[in-house]
Amino acid sequence: MSAQGDGATRIALETLGCKLNQAETELMAGQLAKAGYRLVAANEPADVYILNTCTVTGTADAKSRHLLRMARRRHPGALLVATGCYAQREAGVLAGIAGNGMVIGNERKEDMADLLAGAGYPGQPGGRAEEAAGLRGRTMVKIQNGCDSFCAYCVVPLVRPQKESRSAAEVIARIRQKVAGGHREAVLTGTEIGNYNDSGLGLRGLIQRILAETDVTRLRLSSLQPQQIDGSLLELWQDGRLCRHFHLALQSGSPEVLELMGRRYTIGDYGRAVALIRQTAPDAAITTDIIVGFPGETEAEFVEGLEFCREVGFARIHVFPYSLRPGTAAAGMPGQVPAGIKKQRRQQMLALTEESAARFRERYLRKVMPVLFEQKSRGLWSGLTDNYIRVHIKSDGDLTNSILPVKMERLYKDGVVGSISLPNTTEVSIWRREMSQ
Repeated sequence: MSAQGDGATRIALETLGCKLNQAETELMAGQLAKAGYRLVAANEPADVYILNTCTVTGTADAKSRHLLRMARRRHPGALLVATGCYAQREAGVLAGIAGNGMVIGNERKEDMADLLAGAGYPGQPGGRAEEAAGLRGRTMVKIQNGCDSFCAYCVVPLVRPQKESRSAAEVIARIRQKVAGGHREAVLTGTEIGNYNDSGLGLRGLIQRILAETDVTRLRLSSLQPQQIDGSLLELWQDGRLCRHFHLALQSGSPEVLELMGRRYTIGDYGRAVALIRQTAPDAAITTDIIVGFPGETEAEFVEGLEFCREVGFARIHVFPYSLRPGTAAAGMPGQVPAGIKKQRRQQMLALTEESAARFRERYLRKVMPVLFEQKSRGLWSGLTDNYIRVHIKSDGDLTNSILPVKMERLYKDGVVGSISLPNTTEVSIWRREMSQ
């Protein structure tokens, strides 16, 4: 039963893609709950099903279509709503799947409650902001949107062309609201958060204000460009609330391929950013994205990029085979790499990813680290250290949004297995006080 009563319109939300999409879904969920809708899990009966789509790769397009078709079978008679980047780029395709449903572009996401009411699915009085079913313990906070970089492979500027930044006051109010609701960590996200600008206040100034004006326990950044890393920004990491995790998209470790991609930095720039981070925050995790099989990439250039990644020693690498995106410069480039070669290169890069990630995690075995726990699955609770190590433990208690000291014991799947470690009475008192905040 919903807090709004049995008559409330039931809405199921699903999200594909980046942290920005997750932040927008989270915001949408709060607005819908406040408007008097009942939020349910995607596998529960629903009157309205909303899919926030992604179009960064052909695989993302296919997943969007698959989920929408599955929703049509799972929720017969429900209003199907497709929004997000794929809806922005291929409204006609998704309209054909949604039938009598709705396809809504990125710019109208925050009007969802009004759009649903206009379609005959109104909310009810007395709604309240409550969390959507299935959303994670960390909260994603949108601070910026839009990109005009037009990297050769990327469709994002075509579906999120308008650059804008949320005001610092709005961001701070959002974080305060989420902290009041029990969240311990806020992740600042956007298309290019390094380009944040609120009337001259940049990302560094925004971070300073968040740390000074909110009680958030942890603050994490979603993604930066290497040319945005400098000593002035990194000195903020003297504050222990800033998570020691930097996601720096590399895309290719070959100078020639990087130039073809139209990226706005060199391999030298990237190496300098990594060195500066490790000098300032030695325990920081540096994670990245890599595209293999970009048009014209030779075997020698791929190997060169592989070796550069090996030298950097990333904590995690997200590997993507190049996906032709209509309307991008790379779509018309000569030298399209055959699918079989892309698959082979992906497997080689994934092997390096596992090796590199394991080596990073091994550095912390037998150490005690604070972990923010998020969810329980198959008998194990899991959460993240501030430097982005996934930790699993056994516990009969409810650890949701709890920060606990964990001794890291052994490598396990995508992270480590550990055990709660409270060696003495003083530490127990400190951790209990911290958990109650």
